[in-house]
Amino acid sequence: MLVSVVSTLEIVYVVFLATYILLEKRSSAATISWILILALLPIVGFILYFFLGNRVLLRKRMRHARARADVRQQHGNASASDVLMSTQLAALTHKASGASLATAREVRVLTNGKACYAAIEEAIRGAQHHVHVEYYIFEGDVTGTRIRDALVERAKAGVTVRLLVDGVGSSLSRKFLRPFREAGGQFARFNPISFGRLMPRINMRNHRKIVVVDGTTGFLGGINVGDEYTEEVSKREAYRDTHLRIQGAAVRELQFAFLEDWNFATETVVRDKHLFAPLANDETELVHVVASGPDLEWEAIQQVFFTMITQSEVSLKITTPYFVPDDAIRIGLCAAALRGVHVELIVPQTSDSRVVTAAARSYFDELLRAGVQIYEYPKMVHAKTIVVDSKIASVGSANMDNRSFRLNFEIGAVLYAKSAVADLEASFDADKARCRHVTSRSRNKLPIPGRLAEASARLLSPLL
Repeated sequence: MLVSVVSTLEIVYVVFLATYILLEKRSSAATISWILILALLPIVGFILYFFLGNRVLLRKRMRHARARADVRQQHGNASASDVLMSTQLAALTHKASGASLATAREVRVLTNGKACYAAIEEAIRGAQHHVHVEYYIFEGDVTGTRIRDALVERAKAGVTVRLLVDGVGSSLSRKFLRPFREAGGQFARFNPISFGRLMPRINMRNHRKIVVVDGTTGFLGGINVGDEYTEEVSKREAYRDTHLRIQGAAVRELQFAFLEDWNFATETVVRDKHLFAPLANDETELVHVVASGPDLEWEAIQQVFFTMITQSEVSLKITTPYFVPDDAIRIGLCAAALRGVHVELIVPQTSDSRVVTAAARSYFDELLRAGVQIYEYPKMVHAKTIVVDSKIASVGSANMDNRSFRLNFEIGAVLYAKSAVADLEASFDADKARCRHVTSRSRNKLPIPGRLAEASARLLSPLL
């Protein structure tokens, strides 16, 4: 009798949750994966879904949407320039994210933590009005202390300094923050976890990396604040990563992104007419800053990546630390290679997640058959870059996975600047020279246990 009751309750439980998941209208693969996990592992599956899979965070998504509307209304929604949408890619980026193509005086590519942190410190030291800093990971280590102290110095000098970190990615202590707060710095956490509430907050993470100084200089890319990103501390084990420094009108969109996130985190609209620098007439580089997040109707960065892939004609060079593509990206890469585009992909030989590494490799055989050239970097490569036909490129915080495309807040930039695109392509070629070339022959030598591990990890792809 007891067994019968338990079985009935389990059936009702599975049917109820399956109906709930179906109504969320996820991808077919994600829907099936979650239903199987919930059915086969009732308790564990429910815990995983509660913290990782539940996307009904309507209140928070609406709050962030309201934060964006408040900021745009306060400061205006105009682009940094009236540059026409000269390409389909620019048109899509504008419609999907709301940001317009803009101009910049200079776009500088930073290919390691040492150069990145030095440039950020230099910009902070020159700040006269404000410094806005936003990171997914901000560690309280040697590197974090170095950046904190630079912010403290400016705060003591009367500059307005705001620091926003993600509530999961960063766990800065009160002791670490004390000098910053005592100097007058303003601090906030984005969507912190509170186990006293039922609504899970593992999703809706702020994965952005943004620094804005006086509204004229901005930084974005893949480099967080931590010792593992710089060879000055981590030596040969430092992550290989890429960042951008932008000067000029295109920084407006970085400023908007920061203010929207600050509004969401603090429920405060910053009202200051000096946050945006006057537009200049001597800016010739074209930059399209694109922000995406679960509060937007369209998955902006995923659609930008897809369009860059499908519009490629000659060459396509992609670097990503976490390669767990959805069907659109996977098919797009194969189609590009099959139609004659020289497609090259760099991923880490071993990332900081064994599951992600295995899942990524499960896609290799199909890509290789299509003609994609795959290279594994000898250590952790954390850069997220794309170069198309040596003409257009992108740099940002988004990985090629479901979490970046649909669950996290991300920031990136599409570059039409010739010098920056050339620098990114040169950086890719230099990285490729250090890589191990993955071939179908080497893949055929993989033993059955290894293939089984990859196939098992691939089942989790929609959830990663």
